[in-house]
Amino acid sequence: MPVRPTAALTTLLTAALAATALTACGNGSGSSPNTLKVSYKQSTDNSIKVMDTYLAGIKKQFEKKYPGKKVEFVPIKAPDSEYYTKLQQMLRSPRTAPDLVYEDTFLINSDITSGYLKPLDPYLAKWPDWQRFIGTAKNSAKGADGKTYGVPDGTDTRGLWFDRRVFAKAGLPADWQPRTWDDVLAAARTIKKRVPGVTPLNVYTGKPAGERATMQGFEMLLYGTGDGTSDPLYDSGGKKWIAGSQGFEDSLKFVETVYKEKLGPDVSDALDPNFATTVNGELLPQGKLGIDLDGSWLPQAWLPGSGHEWKDWSKRLGLAYMPTQHGQAPGKVSMSGGWTWAVPAKAAHPDLAFDFVRTLQTKDNARAWYVADSGISVREDVAEDPAYATAQPGIKFFTDLVASTHYRPAYPAYPKVSTAVQEAMEGVTTGDQSAEKAASGYDATLKDVTDGQVIRK
Repeated sequence: MPVRPTAALTTLLTAALAATALTACGNGSGSSPNTLKVSYKQSTDNSIKVMDTYLAGIKKQFEKKYPGKKVEFVPIKAPDSEYYTKLQQMLRSPRTAPDLVYEDTFLINSDITSGYLKPLDPYLAKWPDWQRFIGTAKNSAKGADGKTYGVPDGTDTRGLWFDRRVFAKAGLPADWQPRTWDDVLAAARTIKKRVPGVTPLNVYTGKPAGERATMQGFEMLLYGTGDGTSDPLYDSGGKKWIAGSQGFEDSLKFVETVYKEKLGPDVSDALDPNFATTVNGELLPQGKLGIDLDGSWLPQAWLPGSGHEWKDWSKRLGLAYMPTQHGQAPGKVSMSGGWTWAVPAKAAHPDLAFDFVRTLQTKDNARAWYVADSGISVREDVAEDPAYATAQPGIKFFTDLVASTHYRPAYPAYPKVSTAVQEAMEGVTTGDQSAEKAASGYDATLKDVTDGQVIRK
């Protein structure tokens, strides 16, 4: 099935090519009252310009709509963990704070608690389009005070991508759908035995991978343990983080098995912070990876003009949902996150910043972004639009997973908890620690980073 960009997307991207090139900025205090500074995460893969191209098109629209106003971009080109650090450093001072920033939903509550962001409720109350956003998306940008600090620009889900070429060589079914974790491992072992030169299974791991390891890797396992009725990471009733769970240790054992049995990539590759670029740009297109536990957004790397253009990806790759540990209800697992546009508390031009958000989030622009970014719509009107629903193979599969998806505990301590998870994963990946020892180390760290707000299960 060919990719069919919408007319809006084609128009937007065509206009973007003529837009002014992106530039870095100086300090905030010296900026012109007519210049809006927008900071975002720039891809570390030089060939992927999805965000750059999209924003350049929005810049042109905005400057036409608001004569005399200028948009200056402040791209931060860094792996996830470095992006978060650099962004927080910028937000601390009015000299360096941009007017609008791109915030991952996993970090936003930490920045809210630190006082880095401005509540947007007065703007949202006067913006009719806000009523088009789904409730879970709105909640992803809420603080403990009940106020909203960001406007989401899409969500995502996760599952198993598998290479039909590799599966055919291994004698595995083209309509593969594992029922349990053991089924996933069994397929990986079969690939290792029958298709030499191919990495059987990729599970992101370790601190260099950052939140990719926590969310795409570990939490896709952890949230498939137990009976699925309660959060295995955070006890919302007792408002405490969970330590000592069997599910946590079992999830580490899965990661341990992948790397101990050499079912995954070489450890040195797995711990490369840019390994995702290798997966998207080389291993999958070249048929060198059997199964990839990954996200809904992967096709953005393969669309025309992406730098890794791969017109046959939808024929070569199959999709399967990640099963629960033993096949227990609900039988499938997904994690969802997403990003938001937020206004720093020390922004020089907050009103102008929200005008830019409104431009970003017209229905046509939102639809264009979802298609270009291979994202999942958080606007009901776009989700119902046939131009979105049929724009790209896989959209229905990943959109349907929203019904059984999970969200990370959106609390200020989460970023530190996530780092502790990555450290535990790295320990079993390198073989320096057993799953039991890594889980014990996590429990000790968890107590420290949450100020003792821990409950043992």
